[in-house]
Amino acid sequence: MFHLTSTAFKAEGDIPQRFTCDGDNISPPLSWRGTPNGTKSFALIVHDPDAPRPGGYTHWVIYAIPSSVTQLEENVPKRERVTGGGVQGANDGGRLGYTGPCPPSGTHRYYFRMYALDREVNLKAGAGKSDLEAAMKGHILAQTELMGKYKRSSS
Repeated sequence: MFHLTSTAFKAEGDIPQRFTCDGDNISPPLSWRGTPNGTKSFALIVHDPDAPRPGGYTHWVIYAIPSSVTQLEENVPKRERVTGGGVQGANDGGRLGYTGPCPPSGTHRYYFRMYALDREVNLKAGAGKSDLEAAMKGHILAQTELMGKYKRSSS
């Protein structure tokens, strides 16, 4: 069974402040196991469906992660290519790499969705969520998700 976890937070638990706009705004560590046979690459999309904009807000897009990779370290640098393999796309803020939770009000849910693909995604750095979804269509062997929540403290 394909499964995504983080040592920073539990499924449906609170995302620690250091991984948000109120903290260091760095990506949390992620690891996965149960890779299906035939996997050629992985892709990850982090999305907040509760954001007050049509379609929600995408916080991270990363793809072309080699099938030999089983984790992303904490604080993945915000550059086109990831050490060990992978290419970063643009988040909905128009920047490469991860941008942490920063809900304007209330508690939001953040879905970390990992996809096992039967091919490598051939997109240039900076591709967005919709570009990646189109490139993955018909090539997803399995997907798993880890959902975390975040609510900003009152000042």
